[in-house]
Amino acid sequence: MIWNETKECMSRDEIANLQGKRLHSLVNRVYHNVEFYRKKMQEMGVEPADIQTIEDIEKLPFTTYADLRDAYPYGLLAVPRSEIVRVQASSGTTGKPKLLCYTRHDIDIWAECVTRAMTMAGITKNDIIQVGYGYGLFTGGLGAHYGAENLGAMVIPMSTGNTKKLIDMMIDCEVTAIACTPSYLLHVAEALEEQGLVDKVKLKYAICGAEPWTDEMRKQMEQRLKIKAFDIYGLTEIMGPGVACDCECRKGLHIYEDHFYPEIIDPDTLESKPHGELGELVITTLTKEGMPLLRYRTRDLTSLEYERCECGRTMARIQRFRGRSDDMLVIRGVNVFPSQVEHALLTVAGTTPNYFITVDRVNNNDTFDVAIEVEERFFSDEVRKLEKLRNDVSDAIHQTVGIKAKVKLVEPNALPHSEGKTKHVEDRRKLV
Repeated sequence: MIWNETKECMSRDEIANLQGKRLHSLVNRVYHNVEFYRKKMQEMGVEPADIQTIEDIEKLPFTTYADLRDAYPYGLLAVPRSEIVRVQASSGTTGKPKLLCYTRHDIDIWAECVTRAMTMAGITKNDIIQVGYGYGLFTGGLGAHYGAENLGAMVIPMSTGNTKKLIDMMIDCEVTAIACTPSYLLHVAEALEEQGLVDKVKLKYAICGAEPWTDEMRKQMEQRLKIKAFDIYGLTEIMGPGVACDCECRKGLHIYEDHFYPEIIDPDTLESKPHGELGELVITTLTKEGMPLLRYRTRDLTSLEYERCECGRTMARIQRFRGRSDDMLVIRGVNVFPSQVEHALLTVAGTTPNYFITVDRVNNNDTFDVAIEVEERFFSDEVRKLEKLRNDVSDAIHQTVGIKAKVKLVEPNALPHSEGKTKHVEDRRKLV
């Protein structure tokens, strides 16, 4: 199913033409209304008249997380404050959060994009959707909520924090779809299994996002809950959930190019990379009014596919994320991404997706410890079976990452479980 075929199935020439017109309008607005961008462009010797087509985007400055932090709270507003109807923010753990402001039009566009994603997953107005993302300043809850309402579906705003109540409502209200983080959905699956309630639920679809996850995690949740799980992508800085989502073909996340222009750059040189090559994803908000961003560096490492998808959509597809350019761990001279470790762990039977990586430096040598929860049965079996599993996990990590890790197997629920975003890494080294 396609929610907005007129936009989602445009030809590449039509997309480029629309993007060029919207970029020209956007640059005019930010140049005259946002001092930050006006100064940046003047420093580069660029004027709005220089931006006529989408190819001219490379003449424009980048925007970074630091720029948003320094502009807190209203330094990047492109409209009078009286036109702002909502503020959302990141859940930053240190310093000021990334604050984003929305006009009524921005909220409508956001709802449209999330509705496209839900339709892509097969959800219709006849479904009953539980929103298991957090509500409040975090964009997940309200973003999914407005998109589901725009679709015409029944919405149950569960938020997070009470899994027992969520399960009760899921069964009693005959919920058919859920929007939540992938780690939380697996937490729900565990709770349902422990209570013998899996066969009582009528769940058919899951829209999961807000944290990286793997195909192995998707397989687990689909098999354990007998559902179809879809990956939704978004950033608070850009809009929230609904920037992109995968379809039933599972060949990448369709990004809504009529609203968000994606680029891939080399994170070191900042030069554009050819189609299909791995690099850092950069996004420009073509239609956002309240706080539009030019060439925002997401720090997410991926590539883009532009061929028409088998589903009929023509918009670019973001390929599997390979990590982030700013959370990569360099351990003993080797580049390591947590997603690589997760991929390795989930290839070993008997493990769970719950793990924690600790990196430290002892006597000038890096340590690389991975704790992982395994199924209860291994702690009631013979010690040699537990030891074999530990060796299998160690080998899988070594083969995937390229260095050995010190593996510790722990019982279920021994590691912290989060009902929101789950922290998987602690780097104790004092790295400058």
